[in-house]
Amino acid sequence: MEKNQYIVALEIGSSKIVGAIAEKSSTGLLVRHLVEEKHLNSVRYGIVQNVENVKTSINRILKNLEGMIDGRIKSAYVGISGKSLHSVESEVNRTVESTEPITRELIDRIIKDATRTPIRNYETVDIVPRAYYVDKTETQNPVGQFGSSIKIKVNLIVAKTTLKLNLDRVMNFGVAPKDFIVTPLAVGEQILTDSERKLGCMLVDMGAETTTVSIYKDGALLYLVTLPLGGRNLTRDVMLGLNQLEETAENVKKNINNPLDPSTVSDVVIEGVRASDASNYISARMGEIIANINQQLANAGVSADAIPNIVLIGGSAHLGGLAQKLGETMKNMRVRLGQNPSSIRIQNGEYNKMEYIEVFSLLAKAADAIDLGDTCVELNNYNDTSFTVNTPQQTGGQQQPATGGNGKKDSKPEKTKRGKSRWDILKERLQGLMTEDEENE
Repeated sequence: MEKNQYIVALEIGSSKIVGAIAEKSSTGLLVRHLVEEKHLNSVRYGIVQNVENVKTSINRILKNLEGMIDGRIKSAYVGISGKSLHSVESEVNRTVESTEPITRELIDRIIKDATRTPIRNYETVDIVPRAYYVDKTETQNPVGQFGSSIKIKVNLIVAKTTLKLNLDRVMNFGVAPKDFIVTPLAVGEQILTDSERKLGCMLVDMGAETTTVSIYKDGALLYLVTLPLGGRNLTRDVMLGLNQLEETAENVKKNINNPLDPSTVSDVVIEGVRASDASNYISARMGEIIANINQQLANAGVSADAIPNIVLIGGSAHLGGLAQKLGETMKNMRVRLGQNPSSIRIQNGEYNKMEYIEVFSLLAKAADAIDLGDTCVELNNYNDTSFTVNTPQQTGGQQQPATGGNGKKDSKPEKTKRGKSRWDILKERLQGLMTEDEENE
């Protein structure tokens, strides 16, 4: 019988690290367990700063997950995201033999050639095809076609070399990285609808210290960039402007219904801070962040009319009034909050939160990529015959251990009866011991 596969994913963010484990079976993908550790300053703008602290956190997370599944995690899929992550457009042209059909292998080799020209101080972490042309005619799928030339436009997803290097460093403690997955690409693939990607969509992932903007059109990724701005900027403006601790400023921010419209905020006092005063700082900073998001349309070379949809996710997407403010600023664009991938089921309803979309998307992406029969986890196997009780022999009124001919302790396990559970078998043997002791007395 085909065994279920267990998939482990890690998402390392600026405010927390999340680990999750899912079971892939013939009925789909079930998220069984999730563990997170919140932290500050060990990861800045999505880039690991303190390798040892992050390594310790990941180790604790994985040990907790192992305890929940009664097994050993031997590998994990790790998400890549951070300030320097962005797309670079590239193009590859090749002359091909017109008498032979274009194959998938040929396409893969041409796409790989796009990385031959290195980008200084950056590393290519993924390649995303944008468009294919056979004899200068655009096509959705060139495989099987005939032609004398082929052109492929791709997006190279690149990041500073230190981003990937430090991820390698935190994963060198015994649990191997099964693969590195670009988190924004996994999210775009898993939570956007086909129509959104085709008609035009801007995916905005607003985290604690970064905001990642991905733009899709005609079913392909056009543009990706990570801005060094996020929800923590709002908190720090309140903290510095009103001379408060960061924890207090964060609580004030979260407890204002709509801090992005100061005219509607009352003078209620939250933890010693007037809500209207905090709202002025929050709305001003968020106006700057939204202006930067809007600018990415021009940077991508598309107009707002060509991108009718915005999907908003991330820990800071919960800010009161943010979706409405985005819709008002980015005119003619519909805004919706993202939902967890439809391809997964979540065992514990407490995990079904938008703040875990990234790690759930990694699990769903990994489930599509993992080889048949492969797994990230070795479960502890228990054989019924291994649950035996050594029955002492009576010798001269004293209990002596049974021994074999070699002098070593030897216990022949009783044959188990089919249909009985391990606990039933163990219980029967314990009762047998108790009866024997009563007879001796």
